Parts: sequence; C-alpha cells; structure tokens
Amino acid sequence: MAEIEIRPYEPSDRAGVRDVCFLTGYMGEPVEFEWADAKSFSDIWVGWYIDNEPESAWVAADGVDVLGYLVGCRDTADGPNLAAIFVRSVFTRGLLLRPGTAPYLWRSVADVVRDRRLPPVAPDLARWPAHLHIDLLPAARGSGVGRRLISLWCATLRDAGVPGVHLGTLVENTGAVAFFEAMGFRPHGSPVAVPGGRTRDGGRLHALLMVKDL
Repeated sequence: MAEIEIRPYEPSDRAGVRDVCFLTGYMGEPVEFEWADAKSFSDIWVGWYIDNEPESAWVAADGVDVLGYLVGCRDTADGPNLAAIFVRSVFTRGLLLRPGTAPYLWRSVADVVRDRRLPPVAPDLARWPAHLHIDLLPAARGSGVGRRLISLWCATLRDAGVPGVHLGTLVENTGAVAFFEAMGFRPHGSPVAVPGGRTRDGGRLHALLMVKDL
C-alpha cells in the first residue's frame, strides 16, 4: 500500500472529498441505506467548506485517490448555514418524493413534532468559534492519519489565535467519541435525538457536541 500523504486541499480533490463524504456518512460506513442521493448529502456536509473555505481543508491521499479529509471553519458565526443548505437541497433535488430520501425526511418531520426539540447546533461561539468535519475511508484508519489531521487543524487555529474548536458526532458512534476524547475534546451539553436518524436496526440516533480549548 502506498504511503498516505496529508496535504492541503486542491480543487482537483473535490470529487474525491465528496465521494468519501458519502461513503462514510453513516458512522464511517456508506449512508446510502437511508440517504441515497449522493449529491445532496455531499452538498450538505462538505460542499460549503471546499467551495468557500478551502484554505481550512486538508486531504489524506495515497498519490492516486483521496482516502479522507478534514474540512473546517475558523468562525462558525460566519460559516455555513447548514439548515438553509439542507432545505435548499430538499427542494431543488425533489428529495421529499425520492424513494431513497423521502422516508428519512418524513420521519424527520414526525420526530420533530413528537420530540419538540432539535439537536444542538453550536456551543458558545466566543469560546469555541471554530468547527470541523473529518472522515476517513477504512484504508486510512488505524494509521494515525486522523490524529495528524486533527493536530494540524488545531495547530493552525492556535497560530491564528482561535481560542477553541467544536464538532458534532453521534453518541452511538463510540469509536469516534473515544477518538475525539483522546484528541482532547470533551462532551458539551446533553445528547439530543436526531430527527429522522436511525440505526440499521431502527433505533434512535443521538447528536453529541464536543469541544476543545486551544
């Protein structure tokens, strides 16, 4: 296997990053079983970052393929409006009527009505203004790539005088939670059920905010 290189994102990496996003969108596994429209999923979770703040993105590559990425935003207050991107994708892609996305979306509506609560979006942005998303294909896991990406991003933020960074994950993704804790992140607030989100056996998924002081 070729050595995995970590380098700044380049425009030629765009398709590869979007592919990795879709192939790891369910706790590191393909998300197609509950969200089959790859374009909208990647638009929501990585599109803004690589199109609007590419200087805060890095990729892990083997010289041919993108195997993982970290995308970030230094100032969340001026960053992506994920809710607006989500709504725009739903209507421009006709997702409420697509078999591969409609069940998730209509289930989301029912969950919001029943729960009367939405997942946490962000913590105190004066204290933890930056955020990140990171995903790796199986070929890049266990090699220290994730640790190197997080360390690089945090060092970049420290050099820029950013006081803290946050991220969102799922309580059920125990491996990711343990990894982020090992990288110095800690849970912030209480987990909240994700509207529409389900495990493969039908259980609820729960969003967890994590924060790290820099």
